[in-house]
Amino acid sequence: MTAPLLRAEGMTAGYGKMAILHDVTLEVRAGEMVSVIGPNGAGKSTAFKTIVGFLRPTSGHVVFDGQDIAGLRPDQVLVRGLAYVPQGRIVFPQMTVLENLEMGAYIERDATRIRQALDRVCALFPILGERRSQKAGTMSGGEQQMVAIGRALMTTPKLIMLDEPSLGLAPKFVTLIFDKLTEMKRAGFTLMVVEQNAARALAVADRGYVLELGRNRFEGTGAALLADPEVKRLYLGG
Repeated sequence: MTAPLLRAEGMTAGYGKMAILHDVTLEVRAGEMVSVIGPNGAGKSTAFKTIVGFLRPTSGHVVFDGQDIAGLRPDQVLVRGLAYVPQGRIVFPQMTVLENLEMGAYIERDATRIRQALDRVCALFPILGERRSQKAGTMSGGEQQMVAIGRALMTTPKLIMLDEPSLGLAPKFVTLIFDKLTEMKRAGFTLMVVEQNAARALAVADRGYVLELGRNRFEGTGAALLADPEVKRLYLGG
């Protein structure tokens, strides 16, 4: 079996002297969609921030595409092909949709590759092509989330990590975002997703992890976790 694209092994990390993660291990293989679920305070977002370089692990390894990236800055991680969409629909509100997307390609110097990436993003999210001259701050929450995801895709990443992509969205946009995640996987992107909407996240995932109190609690295929009585009882409301 080929080595995983990402393996974060034995991660311990937190804020100041407060450890949030305790020996957490997560991995993603090329072409997979992996969902990470768990209650509030489980350490899901902290795990993502540690992998992408906003936090430095106090122990453990983060190996991405064969290189140990633990402790690298986010910009150093990005150029290696790991893109991150933080929670909160973060866009540049006074900039147009097109300008926001172009910001996502700031490490790319080849105009042809930028144009191809832009075409790919607009094919995935047609509304962004239609609204390319609109200021991002005037869009709905769901539309802004599309801008944020599209911006991350502008570098054609090997792995895209999304933190709570459906958080705070109207139901129609929640459905749309999950449909787009599935479409991205079919298009060949590798995805790792933190989600409070646990049942939907597992339903579209190849594999999933459940974190609790900063530790690994369960892992398995998305289907197996959805069917697990203990996972259902503790995390899926039934």
